[in-house]
Amino acid sequence: MPTSRLFKLFRIKKISTLFIDYFSQIGKRRRFIYATLVMTFFILVSSFLDSQKVYLLLPLLIIFVYFSTFFSILEGINGAEWLMLFLMPIYFTIVYYFFYFILPGRWLTRLPYVSIYAISIYALLLSSNILNVGVAKNLQLYRAAFSVGFLYLAISAYLSYSLILSFKLYPIFNLIAFFLATYPLALHFFWSINPKTYIRREVLKYALVVTLIVAEFGYILSFMPLTPTIYALFLAAGLYSLLGLFHAHIEERLFRNRIREYLMVIIFVSIITLLSIRWS
Repeated sequence: MPTSRLFKLFRIKKISTLFIDYFSQIGKRRRFIYATLVMTFFILVSSFLDSQKVYLLLPLLIIFVYFSTFFSILEGINGAEWLMLFLMPIYFTIVYYFFYFILPGRWLTRLPYVSIYAISIYALLLSSNILNVGVAKNLQLYRAAFSVGFLYLAISAYLSYSLILSFKLYPIFNLIAFFLATYPLALHFFWSINPKTYIRREVLKYALVVTLIVAEFGYILSFMPLTPTIYALFLAAGLYSLLGLFHAHIEERLFRNRIREYLMVIIFVSIITLLSIRWS
């Protein structure tokens, strides 16, 4: 490696170490609150932008949320954690932000929208932090973080699918969009079952299988006269149930009551879907 490159790497590492040393003096709980307030204010200000220009803000939004999440977690991030611990806060922020522009644009909508975001991003920051440090130290904390992550995964999936359907794409493009929207969520879910500083091959495989199933169902449903709300709900419920069943299988707890629990979700949503079909 050239000397100049080594010098640059050393300099970057030194700067990041100084950054961590300086901000680690602030308590974690306060860092979570500061990051939540700043991100919420950013989302509030961004909601006033013209909907035709919001895509120009996307790179800035990703960078902003990434560094805010880093400021919150700060210590002990290694390897794949530089991606996986940041994935849910970024993903949720993006889909939640863009979802605002298919809602009525007034203060009566904006205030609850911003308040829900503040609560949600705070919960996701706590969840990411626990996945980073809490697995070995406290199993109960890990279970709480995993449950919160699973809940917001399902919410993020619904918002993402709703956004895709709002574009009224051709079925083949829906297939591609559903695949791209689902894979990061499935990848994060399977990684978070047993968080490591690397992504295991099994995690990649499981995520791919679940993603393909959801995307193919989304493609098939594209040919049915469904309202976008029910369409997105069915896919999100399907993803939730599939991930739950795979999780039980991985932990060797695929008992009858667990299977029944997730099948009931699918059956219930399937009934709603069938009843909502607009027969001509």
